[in-house]
Amino acid sequence: MVYFVLALALFQQDSYDDVAENLVGGIDGMAEFIPNKSSFTRARQRLGSPVLRALFRRLAGPLAPDDLTGSFYQGMRLAAVDGFVLDVPDSPTNRAAFGGPVKSGQSAGFAQVRVVTLTECGTHAQMDAAVGGFNTGEPELAIALAGSARGMLVIMDRGFPGVVLWKAYAGAGAHLLLRARLPVAHRPVEHLPDGTYLARMNPAGQKGAHPDGVLVRVIEYQVDGGETVRLLTDLVDPVAYPAAELAALYHERWEAESAFRQIKTFQRGPAEVLRSGDPDMVRQEVWAHLVVHHCLTRIVMGLADDHGIDPDRVSFIKVLKHARRSVVRQCTDTPRKIKQFLAALVGKVSRKLDNGVRRLREADRFLKRPDSKYSSKLSYRVNSRDRRPTRRVVAKVITLCPR
Repeated sequence: MVYFVLALALFQQDSYDDVAENLVGGIDGMAEFIPNKSSFTRARQRLGSPVLRALFRRLAGPLAPDDLTGSFYQGMRLAAVDGFVLDVPDSPTNRAAFGGPVKSGQSAGFAQVRVVTLTECGTHAQMDAAVGGFNTGEPELAIALAGSARGMLVIMDRGFPGVVLWKAYAGAGAHLLLRARLPVAHRPVEHLPDGTYLARMNPAGQKGAHPDGVLVRVIEYQVDGGETVRLLTDLVDPVAYPAAELAALYHERWEAESAFRQIKTFQRGPAEVLRSGDPDMVRQEVWAHLVVHHCLTRIVMGLADDHGIDPDRVSFIKVLKHARRSVVRQCTDTPRKIKQFLAALVGKVSRKLDNGVRRLREADRFLKRPDSKYSSKLSYRVNSRDRRPTRRVVAKVITLCPR
């Protein structure tokens, strides 16, 4: 049943029957004895979610070798903490356990499960994760991951800064680089020679030198002359940790978004809803998706290591498709079969594996479809019309804003 649940994640768009046929269809006589859906459901209920969570904990961990570009900064492994939500069937039990969007006091759309991960920036590997509901805050789930971040430089966006989270990660031996909103730690306590400054971040609602606050270094800069970005870090030495390097390093946080895209868009399927109407089986599905993604990431790392290229250049979609085919074909040595098929990075085969050096691109953040099919047609039409496609851009110019 563990293998079957993992297969459900690998073949998210397929029914129970189809997934079972994918698993045993290549074995003579087995396709005639596939149980019905209710039997699979009862077996999944007996299995529960702790087994898949334990499997993820056993497999998860950093994958980057010491010499992988973009994976380390001054001996610290680069990691990003961020979260995403997945739609689940809007059953009464799911809605009660996880919650979901609310509009005008009424439930809107699907119930949603929230996942926060500790992601290795250089490889997209999930090193730890926490699963909660839509109504559970990302910072609260992120605090549970602090123990896995020892010795790492952890990057987070401006939705995370808080004294409790800061102390949890600092106490676990991790270093922090967090973006903050402008009102946070905006009063300098001490100006540093490079134009950055030290300030206090206090607990929510507290002002002044509150005894529970923490002292942070504040770095302010602009990208292409745009809005001022404020970063908070515990790396207070301006000589050992130059502000320009940390400002450029913050943008590695987007590697977590790339990992989420692999899970949500490619592996799960765009806008797909998980299949479980019971909260424990929803958690089981989520842990299965995280396990499958980590295994696929290991295959990507193996391919990149064999051919001496950056793992960013290996096509995750191709690896995913060939992993699915290997299940249908009953290939027990999936990584070797994929490597044989894609072969060395020369000739025609290389174009299937190698995406090439990542290009600098950007796209405006617009809603591609309305939150509800009952949304205003006019607003949706204007939104779609004004959207510009993804385009190539030149490298961004980071300008420090010293005080």
